[in-house]
Amino acid sequence: MFNTIRRDIQSVFDRDPAARSWLEVVLLYPGLHAVWGHRISHWLWTHDFKLLGRWVSQIARGITGIEIHPGATIGDAFFIDHGMGVVIGETAEVGANVTLYHGVTLGGTSLNKGKRHPTLEDNVVVGAGAKILGAITIGTNSRIGANAVVNKPVPPNSVVVGVPGQIVRRKEERATLDFNHGVMPDMIGASVISLMSRMDALERVLAIERHVETPPREKIWNLDDFAI
Repeated sequence: MFNTIRRDIQSVFDRDPAARSWLEVVLLYPGLHAVWGHRISHWLWTHDFKLLGRWVSQIARGITGIEIHPGATIGDAFFIDHGMGVVIGETAEVGANVTLYHGVTLGGTSLNKGKRHPTLEDNVVVGAGAKILGAITIGTNSRIGANAVVNKPVPPNSVVVGVPGQIVRRKEERATLDFNHGVMPDMIGASVISLMSRMDALERVLAIERHVETPPREKIWNLDDFAI
């Protein structure tokens, strides 16, 4: 238990440069309080004290603004930054070293009693306001962009952006957590490039068939602008 507490505290220092002392982290970080409240409520839930487990989770929700169902499974070094408005459903599974920002929802899309919430594998980072819905798996080392809506499985080492979420595979696996939120792929821009390239190719074919010269066009797009 004490090792788990130490890892939870260390996860804050590892992922929040604003953290200055262990006392500040223990007293003033609602994400950490929510995780500790969940560890208590989950123990009660799994030992058939379900009503008491829900009661503890509701107290933690009222204090922190973070709602984690006691039935959810949370791994080591789970960090919720800021945290207000985070909702994690009953059958959600969260791996080790996962980071969530405020407004994230791990929600269900089924009325069935079985598995209906997402599974986040190790080292996943979920940006502010993102919604991950249904019994899907988010692969290891993936990053979900802010306000993305994800309703399909995501392979490891991916970036997901947009509504609905568009998956971009990385060329190389990442050895560390990915917090580079300022670098996100522009899927609309990439689609426009693809359409313009196709249009240019068709115009060249038509020009050859008609024996006319195609007018010059200024190149204003570059696929390199959309690399991640």
